[in-house]
Amino acid sequence: MAAKAKVVLTDYVWESLEVEKMILGDIGELIPLQTKKPEDFLAQAADCDALLNTYAGPITADVMAKMPKCRIIARYGIGVDTIDLDAATRAGIIVTNNPTYCIEEVAEHTMALLLACARKVVYYDRMVRAGRWEVPPGKPLFRLAGSTLGLVGFGNIARQVAVRAAAFGMNVLYSDPFVKEGQFHEPGRMINEDAFGRMKPTAFLINCARGPVVDTGALVRALDAGRIAGCALDTVDPEPLPNPHALRDRENVIINPHVAWYSEQAMVGLQAGAPNEVRRVLSGQWPVNVVNKAVRGSNRAGL
Repeated sequence: MAAKAKVVLTDYVWESLEVEKMILGDIGELIPLQTKKPEDFLAQAADCDALLNTYAGPITADVMAKMPKCRIIARYGIGVDTIDLDAATRAGIIVTNNPTYCIEEVAEHTMALLLACARKVVYYDRMVRAGRWEVPPGKPLFRLAGSTLGLVGFGNIARQVAVRAAAFGMNVLYSDPFVKEGQFHEPGRMINEDAFGRMKPTAFLINCARGPVVDTGALVRALDAGRIAGCALDTVDPEPLPNPHALRDRENVIINPHVAWYSEQAMVGLQAGAPNEVRRVLSGQWPVNVVNKAVRGSNRAGL
């Protein structure tokens, strides 16, 4: 009987690994770790055949060079910003992600933060808990219907946000260099640089994408100067946000711990996605969600 492939899991945030063990059972030996940096997982991953990855990184060219047998790096999430894709292609390592498991969840969470900002729900909750039952401190509030939502990027999640925002009567603008106006059925018109320059001081910034897409220092300065009305952040840079930090303890700032992706339904898709991609590669099949497509035909898996 052939020896099982070695599959190293760098880190995970769920209670059980029964899903991974079931998927990989007859083909891969799972080595679960709880690490944050490559130097913490390389001792085990140096001779791995596959790497399952959640947050630990960055996974650079130097890191890949120390995993000479690794055929695939399979991310549990959507983003692959912690993996050097060009280096992976040069090394012949297939990189996969899980692009659809939490589209609805992040779109819903974005709308939740949008509504919380528009109606100042969190601010009023804090005020009531502090013993104040008053409306005036939260003024001004504006009707959501007829207001404008600008989406930076118009991918799968943003398009679902657009559908939900349109249902509230909002005007949706978007900016995405890879999308042409009218390309999708979802509502939305292109937003240009001039439009960004005309943002109102009553505008709120919402980030449910990646922390580094927002310049944290610039955001703090904008809040200090009153150039925007506030923000709601599910992702921040750095993450987790240090305590103390200039963004904490502001009445016009909402911060969540990168939770927009989560629901019980999303967990099912999340946990099964990456190990299934590993199984495909170890079985000699081309995986479904390859990020560095140029690696096909010239990779360590011979696919």
